Amino acid sequence: MTGASVWSEGRSADASTEANRPEPARPAVRSPAPPPEVAAVFGRPDGVAGSFAGDVTPTGRPQPAPADPDPVLAEAFAKPDDETDSLQRDPYAVDEPGDEPPPDPWRDPAAAAALAAPALAPEAATDPVDPGPKLGIREVLFGGRVHWWALATLAMAALMVGLGGGLIGRWTAEVVAPLHTDSVALEPGDSGSSDPRSDVAAVAKAMNRAVVMIDIRTAGGGGTGSGFVIDKSGYIMTNNHVVSLAANDPKAKLEVVFADKHRVPARLVGRDTKTDLAVIKVDDVRNLLVAKMGDSDDLQIGQEVIAFGSPLGLAQTVTSGIVSAVDRPVPLRPDAESDTDAVLNAIQTDASINPGNSGGPLVDDEGRVVGVNTAGRMSMGGGSIGLGFAIPINEAIPVVNTLIKDGKAKHPQIGVAASTVRNDRVLGARLNDVVGGGPAARAGVREGDVVTEFDGRQIEGADELTIAVQRSKIGDEVPFTYWRDGRYFHGKITPDGD
Repeated sequence: MTGASVWSEGRSADASTEANRPEPARPAVRSPAPPPEVAAVFGRPDGVAGSFAGDVTPTGRPQPAPADPDPVLAEAFAKPDDETDSLQRDPYAVDEPGDEPPPDPWRDPAAAAALAAPALAPEAATDPVDPGPKLGIREVLFGGRVHWWALATLAMAALMVGLGGGLIGRWTAEVVAPLHTDSVALEPGDSGSSDPRSDVAAVAKAMNRAVVMIDIRTAGGGGTGSGFVIDKSGYIMTNNHVVSLAANDPKAKLEVVFADKHRVPARLVGRDTKTDLAVIKVDDVRNLLVAKMGDSDDLQIGQEVIAFGSPLGLAQTVTSGIVSAVDRPVPLRPDAESDTDAVLNAIQTDASINPGNSGGPLVDDEGRVVGVNTAGRMSMGGGSIGLGFAIPINEAIPVVNTLIKDGKAKHPQIGVAASTVRNDRVLGARLNDVVGGGPAARAGVREGDVVTEFDGRQIEGADELTIAVQRSKIGDEVPFTYWRDGRYFHGKITPDGD
């Protein structure tokens, strides 16, 4: 059959004439004959024309056959000599009629419930034996290893211990005194006198009513400080940083608390940020005790002093110590709670001065005010470490008198800004800024000059120069010494008012 006839037989009887047009003859495609060894394995057996299914007529053509197994494998995996069918006989195989397997109810869904044989055979019952002798104390406690005489000895020892304990307890109950009794009662003794027992006690008794606590309250907080009465009309001296909160907040409530817990409203008379002093006033308060003023210039190192105030809000607190130094420069700078910007020429004392003592009096052993408690050096935990500072009363009185009279104070100034200089050439206060036309400029000093002495006081830094200028008087000529280019010069200067 040619290729053209094959193509035409695939067409439908209803195909168009164009589809029935004869095609050009094409050569037949024949596959090459397979090699004999491939045909022997994959080809049809001889005499078979169709599929492998059906009868196969054997021919003389050689057919592939399996090779004999390896002797070692045959020995390992061949059937045993006594087995004819398989390596393991099926226990349920039926070889002959009547050779049926035993019934298995577990494999028969229709089998009735039944009990199987027990896993272990029950033991045969034995005849009961006669009971032995009962166990005694010796067998139970000691396994029969202790003789009766040893047990008797132990019993006697226990009896003696118990008897001894009872006798001791009885003796203790009769001989030792009881812990509780109603025959003992303490009564306070007679002091014999109400007089103070020491100088500090005498001063505390005398100053008690003159010292007050100052309480300030605002919408956002408040604070406490101290003060003391300086006039019967109600004037009270304190620190500026104590009343700064009330001065800067018109709605703040300012009150004075006396020793008898009586609270009285107070008004601000005047304050001075450069000396940290202030005066407040209470009205219509009778029988005020006025503090006595002393002389701070007469203080001696080692002299006993007493500090009054309300540290940490604890009113009517008294601490004592000594004067450990005088003329100590102590700078006070503005912060979030105070606008004080001052340098104190302070009295140094080891009498404890804590926050809240500010504004209270520092008193000598005769009950006279020699200073105004102002500042203290605090430990890391915030407590006093024995370094307190007070404004000398001789320097406070002129400022307070001016505040009572005018409501503000004036201070001498020389028109300079200074910084501390310490090197191998000079020690003093360097003038960094000299105001043109001011007292210093008129005295002939220039920027860069170092002041080493002012009005007889040695100057070792800027703070000491500030103190020396503040202690001078406005309009009075003052001698001073300064250093310039390796040489010392002497001059005079007249401070102006600020």
